[in-house]
Amino acid sequence: MYSHQPGNVAPPKNSSESSTLVESDSKHGTNPATTNGYQDTMSKSTTALTPSLSPATRLKHKLQHNKDLIVCPGVYDGLSARIAQTVGFETMYMTGAGSTASMLGMADLGVASRNDMVTNADMIANLDPHHCELIADMDTGYGGPLTVTKTVNQYIRANVAAFHIEDQVLAKRCGHLSGKKVVPTDIYLSRIRAARAAIDMAQSDIQLIARTDANQQHGYDECIARLKAARDLGADIGIFEGFKSKEEAVNAVKELAPWPLLLNIVENGHSPLITVDEARQMGFRIMIFSFAGVIPAYMAIKNVYEKLKYQGVTGIQGCGVGPKELFDICGLQEAMEVDEVAGGADFKSV
Repeated sequence: MYSHQPGNVAPPKNSSESSTLVESDSKHGTNPATTNGYQDTMSKSTTALTPSLSPATRLKHKLQHNKDLIVCPGVYDGLSARIAQTVGFETMYMTGAGSTASMLGMADLGVASRNDMVTNADMIANLDPHHCELIADMDTGYGGPLTVTKTVNQYIRANVAAFHIEDQVLAKRCGHLSGKKVVPTDIYLSRIRAARAAIDMAQSDIQLIARTDANQQHGYDECIARLKAARDLGADIGIFEGFKSKEEAVNAVKELAPWPLLLNIVENGHSPLITVDEARQMGFRIMIFSFAGVIPAYMAIKNVYEKLKYQGVTGIQGCGVGPKELFDICGLQEAMEVDEVAGGADFKSV
């Protein structure tokens, strides 16, 4: 986490999880609790991240002790998250746009409520909390400081590893639609202050990601100024949403270094396509592909439904995936083991 400025609540020094990491790191000659600034904690560590650590603590440790780019597929429901885990992703991103489309069947125009997002994040984050970390969209925080505080606490209890909060107005929209409007800087920063204070009060390692959507309305310089102010208030990571060029992306990383930046990729959106290799060379620390799940799902489902409508068949016969194969992805074997350990025999044969 970037060094907090004087006057902010300091994170607890006696957190059990943080103490575990500090003790482990000290054995290798590095003690994050005694280093100065973010850059000093970037040295590599051989500490193994055990499943007993919270997802937030594991993600925080990865950011501090591993310089590599963390690539996250966008997930929006239990099945997409299970598929991402099966493929081998350790960190996933819960997209607000995908969640809104999947849960509500509506466009991403700020219609998903706090409860909608908390419920979805809770379900996804706890599918496999011992091995996977979830970064989740928190939109605008859904209100003033009191509401932001309540939302942060709900995300913490849901086992979310990190969340981003933005500076759009409450009647917000997807970051890759036109007509975006942002709140004044002081209101944006009040959201950051409230989130930071809630995290520190809860003694949590959940990572606070400050996002600005000001580029469309106010331009590059305003985005940098807002992110610097959020960083100085204790935000752990930044998002400059809606780059207009690759040059803007390169410059933003340089201007805000060594503070870690997250890059949001939206294919066919308002920003240029940046590959994983390019993002790594630019110096981004996290990269999310928000629509990597929901758009391919839409295309595949639409194709099958059209075949059913006009040809009378789905076309999936012989594809090699039946009910059991699908349920295996969704934890069938684990469920059978739970039943067997408890002495049950209901699912011994499925």
